[in-house]
Amino acid sequence: MSIRPWRDIVRRQSRQIMVGNVPVGGDAPVTVQTMTNTPTSDPVATLDQIRRCEEAGADIIRVSCPDTDSTAALAKITKAARVPIVADIHFHYKRALEAADAGAACLRINPGNIGSSARVAEVVRAAKANGCAIRIGVNAGSLEKDLLEKYGEPCPEALVESALDHIKLLQDHDFHEYKVAVKASDVFLAVAAYQGLAEATDCPLHLGITEAGGLIGGTVKSSIGIGSLLWFGIGDTIRVSLSAEPEEEVRVGFEILKALGIRNRGVRVVSCPSCARQGFDVIRTVQVLEERLQHIRTPMSLSVLGCVVNGPGEARETDIGVTGGGNGKHMVYLSGLTDHTVEDADMVDHIVKLVEAKAAELEAADIAKAAIAAE
Repeated sequence: MSIRPWRDIVRRQSRQIMVGNVPVGGDAPVTVQTMTNTPTSDPVATLDQIRRCEEAGADIIRVSCPDTDSTAALAKITKAARVPIVADIHFHYKRALEAADAGAACLRINPGNIGSSARVAEVVRAAKANGCAIRIGVNAGSLEKDLLEKYGEPCPEALVESALDHIKLLQDHDFHEYKVAVKASDVFLAVAAYQGLAEATDCPLHLGITEAGGLIGGTVKSSIGIGSLLWFGIGDTIRVSLSAEPEEEVRVGFEILKALGIRNRGVRVVSCPSCARQGFDVIRTVQVLEERLQHIRTPMSLSVLGCVVNGPGEARETDIGVTGGGNGKHMVYLSGLTDHTVEDADMVDHIVKLVEAKAAELEAADIAKAAIAAE
């Protein structure tokens, strides 16, 4: 019986597929994806962006392949990337064949857009031969004309029917290594479509609110939509679509997962909005700490509270905490207990060192446990 049942999420049971060496679906961790915005035909610029996304924690990265120059460069990209690369194909089936041969771990296509059944069969053969998965990408903004005529407008039923039609095209060719997305910029539409699809199929689902907007607006919309679905137990891999740099999409994705306790990476910061009681500039301090602690990958928690009203209580629940005090001296908590004070001028550097030391301690403990388990 769960100690905190209100925090339990019962995950939808789906089939598991492999995207390169990353499992998606089943009992695998929910993965975080993003997409490059550099010309794929420029492998240097694209790999530079991929490196930043890898450092931010991306599990899977998608690149566009609209032309032969892009698929020609893809082989170099897939060999140098540390994470699986998904090739984004929209219409021309030959780009899918080229991308599969170039080492793409997954092809993002809509089988119905590829053309005849013979062309779909060619893509499936190439995917099988190269160990590629396929991601079916249904979007409310590009629904088939017959479905728009049938339903009058993009609606959940239309998105689900489109997805099932595309699934059947793959299954007719005995291909089952696929995941599906039914994205919309309308949060209500997207969530309802994913709920319907989750009931209609057991394949892994790729979540996203498409064209969500800029960093702030898009984060809010994505958090509501993706967060709601994950809370319902729906979703095996996510992409936060933002008009921002792709590494920001990765960071927001992990923040959504961390907020739901689904997956933890790096430092989870608990901080107050600040008020006149604050003993230091909380807003600026948190901004600097979040920037300087981006390199920490070990899951841990840090509370930054401006005064003693809620500070001690929050600190009891975090690995490291700091609470604002008087005369420029602030209390530092370690493992929930008061430990020492720090001067205002030294606080940020001091907290960074404490977090780095705690991360090293936790990493060493994990290595030791793994060694014992291997004996």
